Amino acid sequence: MSPVRFLALCFFVSLTFGAVPLHAQREKLPPEDVEIVEKRWPQAKRTYTTLRYVVLKEGDKQGAKPEPGMMVSVLFKGMLLNGHVFDEMLDPKNPLKSRVGRGNLIPGWDEALQKMHHGDKWLLIVPAELAYGARGRPPTIPRNATLIFEIELMDFSAD
Repeated sequence: MSPVRFLALCFFVSLTFGAVPLHAQREKLPPEDVEIVEKRWPQAKRTYTTLRYVVLKEGDKQGAKPEPGMMVSVLFKGMLLNGHVFDEMLDPKNPLKSRVGRGNLIPGWDEALQKMHHGDKWLLIVPAELAYGARGRPPTIPRNATLIFEIELMDFSAD
């Protein structure tokens, strides 16, 4: 086989098989949760990490997005998949403030907040692996719980 044909074959194989892992991310929700989520939120978009989200309200689409290290101000309501509310901060005068992309938040929030614009309100469907995992957060969040958040990005800044 000539070197040119060999390189062409290698290129074809890498295009054909090399891109598969980028698109075939392992589902992180248990099958019974997938069924509930797809029934309740069929319009949910899915990221490469299998975080799902629904845009409830669009904010400033022309503006910037939070970058790692920025301080964000967020209103939220956290629920179990069955609708039980386990935590919330909904007072605009007293939002949750934290740094994004620094491990202060659950991975699902870090990912979502960096995709959101000022004023966006999203419903997040967070697999346990991107939340509190096998440990949960007793007594309010059981082990391996899929979590639902309504999250609104009120503000963010570099300070």
